[in-house]
Amino acid sequence: MVQKLIELALRNRLIVLLIAGGLFAYGIYSIQKNPIDAIPDLSENQVIVFTEWMGRSPQVIEDQVTYPLVSNLQGIPKIKNIRGSSMFGMSFVYVIFEDNVDIYWARTRVLERLNFAQRLLPQGVTPSLGPDGTGVGHIYWYHLDAPKMDLGEQRALQDWYIKFALQTVPGVAEVASFGGFEKQYQLIVDPVKLQYYNISLMDVMNKVKANNNDVGGRKFEMADMAYIIRGLGYIKNKEDVENIALSNYNGIPVRVKDIGSVQMGGDLRLGIFDMDGKGEVVGGIVVMRYGENANKVIEAVKEKMKEVEKGLPEGVAFKTSYDRSTLIQEAIQSVKGTLIEEMIAVSIVVLIFLFHWRSALIILIQLPISVAAGFIFLQMFGISSNIMSLTGIALAIGVVVDDGIVMVENAYRHISEAQTKKLDSSINSDHGKVV
Repeated sequence: MVQKLIELALRNRLIVLLIAGGLFAYGIYSIQKNPIDAIPDLSENQVIVFTEWMGRSPQVIEDQVTYPLVSNLQGIPKIKNIRGSSMFGMSFVYVIFEDNVDIYWARTRVLERLNFAQRLLPQGVTPSLGPDGTGVGHIYWYHLDAPKMDLGEQRALQDWYIKFALQTVPGVAEVASFGGFEKQYQLIVDPVKLQYYNISLMDVMNKVKANNNDVGGRKFEMADMAYIIRGLGYIKNKEDVENIALSNYNGIPVRVKDIGSVQMGGDLRLGIFDMDGKGEVVGGIVVMRYGENANKVIEAVKEKMKEVEKGLPEGVAFKTSYDRSTLIQEAIQSVKGTLIEEMIAVSIVVLIFLFHWRSALIILIQLPISVAAGFIFLQMFGISSNIMSLTGIALAIGVVVDDGIVMVENAYRHISEAQTKKLDSSINSDHGKVV
């Protein structure tokens, strides 16, 4: 079989050269289209379900949120494992799918089950899916350099301006904010006054919630004129909260400011972000979407940040905390330099030892074609160009050269044997004529 293939290739050398040229050209195309990253994505094929129920203990979260979710998600097909984690006020459920499952198909199946499991959860508790990223999706970290702004103002700027702008970049799954304070109205209630006015804490909560709402309206006609009447109830400042009526005492309205005080403060924090011991900072983490080119996404994020920076307040600028593109470029340049050095060294050694340029050309022409074919398979199997895959290609160069040397040596051996037989036959023939 092998001999027939060799004979077929020798009889159709032009076709073989065209096939080799086509492989090389498609390999170059694959190099340009193949995603580039510093490290391979070896994370599990998972979908994260996040549920928030602030103020509850981990045991309550486990019993009323995590356990019902895990129990109802177990029937989804092609699942390897389900892991649940409960902590103060939060629940995480990790649904691990088989490696060959499409991530977006998996997210759709999980979302279908969540619609059913919603009825088993406490009122007001709604689970949500995590970003469609991976364990190595954190490609870029940044923080704000704003010495004239407090942490609350920086966090508001990050959450309501910068985050929304960066999420529009193609390939970005999520921009997670960190640091600072999320502003909130804080009501400090005097229990003695609650008891005096016979008002429960739940009544206060319900009244405040009901008054922070738009009740809608209708059209009112009077004197051939039509008027749109609306009830605008959204809280705009601290005074709006203080003037909310809770009840009445002897015909006199009891307002929020009568039973406590209202102040502007920050939400509960589980940690802080310190920058090199210089103080707290506010910033964001850019999470890359599954299967995207990390290097291109980072470049697009940087370009978008240049546009966003124009709309920032005076004295506010971006500072880079972590940039994977630097690691990517260094890794690629290191492996690329190694590949070029290997090819040059192998070429010189082959030329010196064989001392025959045609034979050396036969061996050396395999190197670029083999490397290009390697990138074809990388793209075919969805493997990015990273330090591990490129190192594997570099190590394979020695094997390719060894195979080429063996093939050339074998060809020369057969040619030498054929020439020896022809020479012996010619000598014997001449010897017979002389006799």
